[in-house]
Amino acid sequence: MKLIFALLTGLVFGIGIAVSGMMNPAKVLNFFDVAGTWDPSLAFVMGGAVVVTFVGYRLVWRRAAPLFGGRFQLPSSTAIDAKLVGGSALFGIGWGIAGFCPGAALPALGTGRWEVALFLVAVAGGFYLRRLLTPTKRADIAT
Repeated sequence: MKLIFALLTGLVFGIGIAVSGMMNPAKVLNFFDVAGTWDPSLAFVMGGAVVVTFVGYRLVWRRAAPLFGGRFQLPSSTAIDAKLVGGSALFGIGWGIAGFCPGAALPALGTGRWEVALFLVAVAGGFYLRRLLTPTKRADIAT
């Protein structure tokens, strides 16, 4: 059952990305081009996502545990440090250059564009490089 709901959640996310046009890197890049062909629609997509997330968290935190898991898995640190700021900057730079974020690139694989696959290979390479450079201790994750 857990796997079915994970699949349905991913499907709803992918449909939302497709309907909003966020699989099109030109649309995303036009959002960043405030002095040229600026397209504010991404701000509305983000705003809608923030509202849904806000409501969703209010409902979820009323529960003692997740519906399909033993416990909520939350970050253990609230520190804003150089790693967080640097990682956020790299994410933003990559998003601005490619026009994709990893969440939008996964559903965009269905378009068959080679640029999407190249972007995801680069993302996977970045994940692997980060693991090599700064290994972390993994806590046991309850499944």
